[in-house]
Amino acid sequence: MSKTYTLEVNSNIELKLNSLDIANTDIIKISNTKYHVIDKNKSIIADITKADFNSKSYEVKVNNNTYNININNELHQLIKDMGFTIGKSKLINEIKAPMPGLILDINIKVGQDIKENDTLLVLEAMKMENIITSPRDGIIKTISAVKGNAVEKNELLIEFE
Repeated sequence: MSKTYTLEVNSNIELKLNSLDIANTDIIKISNTKYHVIDKNKSIIADITKADFNSKSYEVKVNNNTYNININNELHQLIKDMGFTIGKSKLINEIKAPMPGLILDINIKVGQDIKENDTLLVLEAMKMENIITSPRDGIIKTISAVKGNAVEKNELLIEFE
């Protein structure tokens, strides 16, 4: 079975390659960073100027043009389709109580600009203070939680714009 890869080039071009495409491309390593590539009778010298193997992110220079390339496979596509995009703003638009408890403090106001991991509120549950932080950058749309009030599990606390 052939694996499919999606190459995102300069964040605006998407190319799909499969194992067969790669096998049919003649690639010869010239040095640690340079490769001679022959694809469809075209000869290209590619120089990898930056590489982050863990994030599958590369900067490649071809004919004095620099391209930023991110390589994704089926797992990356599945994660993207489910709305859990890696490295991009998360699609979470509301915060719900993770457990029943008491709102001890609210650290935000409606309309406030917040950053990922900013403290939103403090929820006391089972004699422990739980700091609820922002899962993403955004603007606070509504705050349903009230300081001193008890909340139930999955009760809406905060909405983002």
